[in-house]
Amino acid sequence: MTKSMINRRSMLAALSAGFALPQAAFAQAPWPQGRTIRLIVPFPPGGATDILGRLVADKLGHAWSTNLVVENRPGAGGNIGVDAATRAEPNGDTLLIGSVGLVANPYLYAKVNYDPIKDLSPITMVAMVPNLLVVSKELPVKDTAELVAYARANPGKLSYASSGVGTSIHLAGELFQKLTGTKMVHVPYRGSSQAIQDLIGGRVDLMFDNITSALPQARAGSIRGFGVTTATRSPTAQEFAPIAEVVPGFDVSSWFALFAPSKTPKAIIDRIQADTKTAIADAGVRAKMDLLAAEPVGNTPAELAAFVQSEQKKWGDLIKEVGIRAE
Repeated sequence: MTKSMINRRSMLAALSAGFALPQAAFAQAPWPQGRTIRLIVPFPPGGATDILGRLVADKLGHAWSTNLVVENRPGAGGNIGVDAATRAEPNGDTLLIGSVGLVANPYLYAKVNYDPIKDLSPITMVAMVPNLLVVSKELPVKDTAELVAYARANPGKLSYASSGVGTSIHLAGELFQKLTGTKMVHVPYRGSSQAIQDLIGGRVDLMFDNITSALPQARAGSIRGFGVTTATRSPTAQEFAPIAEVVPGFDVSSWFALFAPSKTPKAIIDRIQADTKTAIADAGVRAKMDLLAAEPVGNTPAELAAFVQSEQKKWGDLIKEVGIRAE
C-alpha cells in the first residue's frame, strides 16, 4: 500500500468521524428537544377539559420550544382517549389530561382496557374546578330549594344532561338524586358543549356543568345558575351559593390532571411536573384560569397518586351503591 493511499484513507476516516459526532449528539439530545409531543384530551373541543388542556399545552410548548399538539379523542366517557394514552410509548411524547371519569369508568363499564392506577404515571394536578347547577329558562323554579321540591313532586319528569357517563357532571347528578330522594332522567352527551347548547334550547332541563363552560352562559342569561357543587363558594363566582346549603353533604369538584403512560422515566415526569407548576403560576395563566373559575394546583406526582386513589374509592362506592352502569 502506498503512502498516498494511507493518507487518503486516514483523511476519509477523519471526515467520517467528524460527521458521526453531530449525529450521535443529536440522538442523545435530552427530552424534549426536537420532539413532537401530543396531549390527548379524551373529550371534544369546547369543554373544560379541552380548554384547560390547551391553556397548559400552549405554555409548555413555548417553554420547551417544541411542537405540543392537542389531540381530541372523544368517546365512551373518555375511555377511547385514555386507552390511547396508556398504549403509547412511555417516552414523554404522549401526555393525557384526565378527569374523574378516569377513575369512575372501571366501575361503570363491563370492560375497560386500562387500569388507571397501574397503566398511568401521575404527573400533577392542573386545576380544580367547581361544577355549577344550571337550569333551562323554561323550568318553572327559581332556586335550588324549589328545584328539589319540583323534582320530588314530579319523579322522572326532569332530565339532566352530562358530558358523558361517569364524568363529574353525571356523578353530581347521581349524588344529587341520592341525597334529595328524587328521580331524574340522565341524558349523556359526547362532551359538554353540545349538552349546554341543548340546555339553552330547552331540550333538557338542567345540568351540573363544569363552571368553566357554564359560567359565561349563566352570566349572559342564556341559562340560569343556581349553585356551585363545592362545599364553599368559588372565589371567582361568589354570586352562586353552594348547593350544600340546601342539600347537606353535597360536595363535588371537577379535577383536571396530567398523566403519562406507565413506566415513563421519572426524570421526564419530574420535568413536566416542575414546568407545569411554573406554567400555572404565571400571572397570565392565572388570570385566564380565574376567568374559568379554575383554581391552579400543581402538586407532586405522589400527591396526585394519593388523590386519584381516594377519588377512585369515593366514586366507586357511589357507583356500586346506586347501581350505575354505562349505557
